[in-house]
Amino acid sequence: MFDHVKFGVSDYAASKTFFLKALEPIGVRVCGEGEPSYGIEIAQGDVSLCLFQTTDKPAPLHIAFVASSRDQVDAFHRAALAAGGKDHGAPGLRPHYHANYYAAFVIAPDGHNIEMVCHKPQA
Repeated sequence: MFDHVKFGVSDYAASKTFFLKALEPIGVRVCGEGEPSYGIEIAQGDVSLCLFQTTDKPAPLHIAFVASSRDQVDAFHRAALAAGGKDHGAPGLRPHYHANYYAAFVIAPDGHNIEMVCHKPQA
């Protein structure tokens, strides 16, 4: 759980497209956007993700988003791949975390590891 995460990206347009499409299954919306150096804020409820254009090269980041169902995890994975993400772990159970840890992982345009996870048992 987080209030907001803000990080720099090297290709603002590609990252904006990627995150908006990849996170569409969980109902994100654009809250605000300025010049690329200021960036964009996308949110789900009270939680937001902020991206901005930069030439700095940060280390890869791992962000995990909460899904309310395993279907949302599956939809995220499909949408993220269609938006240009690279598969980093197909949807499935990760019992080494816990019995109902159902997640998928993709690598975003700047190499960040983006995860969608559902902690609920199969409906």
